[in-house]
Amino acid sequence: MGVDALSDLLRTVRLTGATFFDIAAKAPWVAEQPPRERILPKILPGAEHLIAYHVVTEGQCFTNLIGEAPIMVEAGEVIVFTRGDQHVLSSSPGMRADPAAPTPHDAMTGVQLPFFINLGGEGQTSARFVCGFLACDSYPFNPLLDNLPPVIKAGDPQGSDSGWLGQFIRVATMESAEKRAGGESVLAKLSELMFIEVVRRYLETLPPEQAGWLAGLRDPFIGKALSQMHARPAHNWTIEELAKAVGLSRSVLAERFTDVVGMPPMQYLAKWRMQIASGLLAEGRANVAAIANAIGYDSEASFSRAFKKMVGVPPSMWRRGVRPAA
Repeated sequence: MGVDALSDLLRTVRLTGATFFDIAAKAPWVAEQPPRERILPKILPGAEHLIAYHVVTEGQCFTNLIGEAPIMVEAGEVIVFTRGDQHVLSSSPGMRADPAAPTPHDAMTGVQLPFFINLGGEGQTSARFVCGFLACDSYPFNPLLDNLPPVIKAGDPQGSDSGWLGQFIRVATMESAEKRAGGESVLAKLSELMFIEVVRRYLETLPPEQAGWLAGLRDPFIGKALSQMHARPAHNWTIEELAKAVGLSRSVLAERFTDVVGMPPMQYLAKWRMQIASGLLAEGRANVAAIANAIGYDSEASFSRAFKKMVGVPPSMWRRGVRPAA
């Protein structure tokens, strides 16, 4: 049997939630997330990739990547910045924050989450929203990140709590207000669930002609091939055996997989094996020989050569935290 390739990828790239803000804003107000290089070491030390999100629980606001058109986000909606790019949230479109002003990220050290913030003046609250971040591995291979747009908006602007996002908003609001023991862990796990639901909703909106890894999940044949490889990454797969498992001819599978995913099946398998290996190396619990065996290599030497060729550094250096130069 195969596995859920999306769940397998999220587990392997170590998706984790962290840092949670509860913000009440009174117009006029504006907040700006600095470049990810500035805030990533503060909120998620050691993380490779930053994902930022904002869930509006009351009222509405505008948000945009720097230099791009603003997007209105209403109560019941979430907006996700999948690459953690610098962006603005404000009561009106076109506003910018003072670049010299301190940000909430500078003041959160040692504070129990969620960190409550008041923005703006003394009038009525025009928007209330919860903000958070997620981290995941981006190297050596994360096909999900490569196939998501930089900004995704999802949810029900009517505020329905019948789905995952509505439940997330309801529980997140409750946890933010009560600050119960274990609340930080609850909010972190809720963030991960929220992100998965946003990705699933985005997947459902892809047009039939869309290519990429996410589109491959939806394709009945490519999705099954991905599931088979994820279920048995150490198996000595051949294109013939994989084609038989999904019910296509060798040539049709090879062409269809390459057209949709962007690389041949065996190249995908090789990259995925190295992603698994990189995680095992970073954890530090297994020796290199055991890792080589776990992903289908006959010897430590052959695995080490393949890892260095594909990733850019040998396994021993990766384990010590050394990453290839960009």
